[in-house]
Amino acid sequence: MAHLIPMFKFTLGNGQSIGPEALRSLWARACGTSQVGVSRQPGPFGGDGRPTYSLLASQHLQDLPMVETRMRRALEENHLRASLIPLHN
Repeated sequence: MAHLIPMFKFTLGNGQSIGPEALRSLWARACGTSQVGVSRQPGPFGGDGRPTYSLLASQHLQDLPMVETRMRRALEENHLRASLIPLHN
């Protein structure tokens, strides 16, 4: 498996969550490859408690702007209010 790096991070709206397999499936479809990963970090204590999700892929992922568009659309289609933040240039 290729070395995976974080490409995006996001939080979801209050009361929303997504399991790792469902998120990985959305991300893999957006990327057009099964060589992806996801992670979830618990929310900070004293904050709003929402976890931060990370989407990982190969640094050689092609057409990143289109991948981002597809991922945003997938989150919306699944009624998930996400604040998606690109971690790439």
